[in-house]
Amino acid sequence: MDWVCCWHRKVVEPGGCPNIGEGEEVLYTSYQRRILEKCIDCPNFRNDLQKMQESGNPLGEVVSFLLGEVREQRGKLQSMVSFLDSREREIKFLHEISLVLQTSVDLDEVLSVVMTAITAGKGFGMNRAFLLLADKERKFLRGYLGVGPRNDGEAWEIWEEIQRDDFTLKEMARDFYQTKLTSEKQKFHDVLKRMAIPLSDPNHVLVRALREKRPILVENAFQNPECDHSLVQALGVDTFLITPLISRNRRIGVIISDNCITRKQITPQDVQSLETFAFSVAFAIERASLYERLQEELLKVTAVNVKLKEQQELIVRMERMALVGKITSSIAHSIRNPLMIIGGFARTLLRGAADDDPKREYLESIGQQVRQLEEVLEDILNYSDSLYPTLDIWDVNQLVSAVCRELNGRLHERRVACRLRLDTGLPPARIDYKQVAYCVRTIVNTAMEGMPEGGEIRAETRRENGWILVEISDNGVALSRESIDAMTTPFGSTEELGSGLGVAICKTIMEKHGNLFEVDTPPGGGTRYIIKLPVNREET
Repeated sequence: MDWVCCWHRKVVEPGGCPNIGEGEEVLYTSYQRRILEKCIDCPNFRNDLQKMQESGNPLGEVVSFLLGEVREQRGKLQSMVSFLDSREREIKFLHEISLVLQTSVDLDEVLSVVMTAITAGKGFGMNRAFLLLADKERKFLRGYLGVGPRNDGEAWEIWEEIQRDDFTLKEMARDFYQTKLTSEKQKFHDVLKRMAIPLSDPNHVLVRALREKRPILVENAFQNPECDHSLVQALGVDTFLITPLISRNRRIGVIISDNCITRKQITPQDVQSLETFAFSVAFAIERASLYERLQEELLKVTAVNVKLKEQQELIVRMERMALVGKITSSIAHSIRNPLMIIGGFARTLLRGAADDDPKREYLESIGQQVRQLEEVLEDILNYSDSLYPTLDIWDVNQLVSAVCRELNGRLHERRVACRLRLDTGLPPARIDYKQVAYCVRTIVNTAMEGMPEGGEIRAETRRENGWILVEISDNGVALSRESIDAMTTPFGSTEELGSGLGVAICKTIMEKHGNLFEVDTPPGGGTRYIIKLPVNREET
């Protein structure tokens, strides 16, 4: 019988088989491979087989049967190879994603990788995904993040962008984390806001998935009595997959995924793949959340340590100040009594001395020095008294007016005018009246000393940013920064007894009472003193 196909020849000459192409020259001499790879599907072979059957050759039926079995086994083999290839790609994909998840402790970065892997075509290929996380009290599942398109137009834009950029899955996740995470949270804000499910509800399908620790594929959701109607309305799809996130028996959250655009069926293989993926996701989210909480607690502990250190320093400083106050108060009282006797005798002798008495000059000098010492002692005693303030509600305007009236005679002698500008709507302040009045009096006296030729002092009160301000300024010579620093430092100058002591004590008293005290030189010249009293001391 004349055979058309070359199947009966062990060796075929080049060009003797039309099915052997370039690069397959080895098949000319490999008889078995040529039969299996080329002859089985060759039309000439089928014609030869038909001739064999028509001629009544019993091998025709046998060969036809064996040929069918070979084709069937080859189809199964190809299907198995395709399945193994897909599983290999999935394992590589899961391995790559797991490495990223294991190395990141940033919660947003972890979620970017997870949601990109679920929705990207190079990942699991779902159209949308929503993540719900359990709150810190483990009482509610709350919507945290949604990823995917909201309509067909947006879907096409996303797919075109993916095709144009041709990123790897890791690059897509990084790009999403850096450029799209915030916008995606805002895009699905209305949907996520409606996703608040109490974990105490055992009948809710999301809670059931967590309790049973298995994924649930919800189909025909709009007519499914087991599905929460509000959840289905928020998602707007009839079919979706719920994948629980469980880490060491802790309920981390759930992922809801669907194919709202393509309407592609969610297969059992999709369910199994996402279930496998969920184990590493839950662990990564829990670890990142714990790290985030650890950072928060660390910041709190650091802040508490700083505050504790400040309080310790304050306690030490207050103890030192209290000790200094006790010592200075004791010394001042010890000096005051003999000083009063010296001053009294000097004034008595001065009254009895004639104008031309040569001793009169000495007596006047003694009286002047005694008065200066009395002023210094008054400052020291005021500093000692400031350690134990007596706070009450007072009208600041009345206090400033009273001090200016008290000093009116001295102001007139020095040819200094005092202008008041008081805010009538000023609220009362809780202060130590005696100490604040002492500070205002000391400031006015200091301003007068700086204007030996006369001038003007302006006293103003106002409310500003939660403080009551008492501002006293003069039009004398502007002080340098060094002079201001020396003035506001207790006992900053030792060249002359008491120099700079009054203003420095004012600063100490104010700050000790929780107030503020500032000295500066305004642009118009002169010196400005500002006392800041809190409006509501309890809140401050």
